[in-house]
Formats: sequence, structure tokens, C-alpha cells
Amino acid sequence: MTRPSSPPPVFSMPSLFVLLLSFALCFGVSGLGSAVTVGPVKSWYPTLAKPALTPPDIAFPIVWTILFALMAVSVWLVWRQAIRSPAGWRAALPAFVLFGLQLALNFGWSLLFFGLRMIGPALIEMIALLAVLAATILAFARHSRLAALLLVPYWAWGAFATWLTFEIWRLN
Repeated sequence: MTRPSSPPPVFSMPSLFVLLLSFALCFGVSGLGSAVTVGPVKSWYPTLAKPALTPPDIAFPIVWTILFALMAVSVWLVWRQAIRSPAGWRAALPAFVLFGLQLALNFGWSLLFFGLRMIGPALIEMIALLAVLAATILAFARHSRLAALLLVPYWAWGAFATWLTFEIWRLN
């Protein structure tokens, strides 16, 4: 029986490289979403009726920056556990697939809501994102409890964003 190896030290070059890749992936998706969002946020979004609990515009980039950073650290933590043994990669693959899917759905919401101005489909897509994110949290928990916990604020913000999307759809 082979004993699982320890992950590389946190500050080793391989570990820091994967952390950097995690940030690049997450903030790459964030950048794509921002590219789709930036114009409509200035021209279309202000014309929409919004509920009283809509946060000020400045809150969104602050919150999303924090959430994407938490996502990057979270997936890195799962990677650190996965490299401990060959079985770890096979066991972690569903978690990584779910993580990628939730990133794609995250961008999809921006595309639907802001890019295509399709509020109803964006709401349906957001519900799917919440479900996939919940599955990602459960899958990450099998590898790193901290990685799963780091995604909980994202799920909570997503739940709020779902309510906000519903209200904007209803009011418009």
C-alpha cells in the first residue's frame, strides 16, 4: 500500500504557479463578464426599474472581486489535495468539472442579462448556476472543507442576485 504524498509547500514554485493559474482562470472569466457588462451598465441598466434593496453600483465590482478571489483560492485548495495521489485526480475530476461549469454559467448570466438583455432567461440560468454551485460546494467539501466554505459567500451572493434578477424581471 502506497502512502499519499504531501502536497508541495504552499510557497513552493509549483504551488504558487497553480495558485496564479487559478487566479488567471477566475479573473479571466470575470474579465469576459465585465467586457459584456460595461456598456449596458452605463446605458441600459440605469433605465430599469429595480427593487429598493438593490445595492449601489459601486458594491458590485467590490463584491465580485472578493468572490472571484475566493473562487481562485478554493479551486487551488482542491488541487493541493488532488495531487496527493493518483486516485486524488480521479476523485477530484468531478469537482473540477463542476467548478468549470459554474464559471461558464457565471459568464452566461452576464451575457444573457447585460449582453442580450434577456432578463427572464438570465433568471433561469441563475437558478441553474445556484444548483451547480451547490453541487460544486458539496464536491469540494470531499477534498477540502475550507475550499467548500470559501464558496459559501458566492452561493449567498448568487441567491441574492437570483432574487434581484427576479425582481428586475417582474418590475420590467
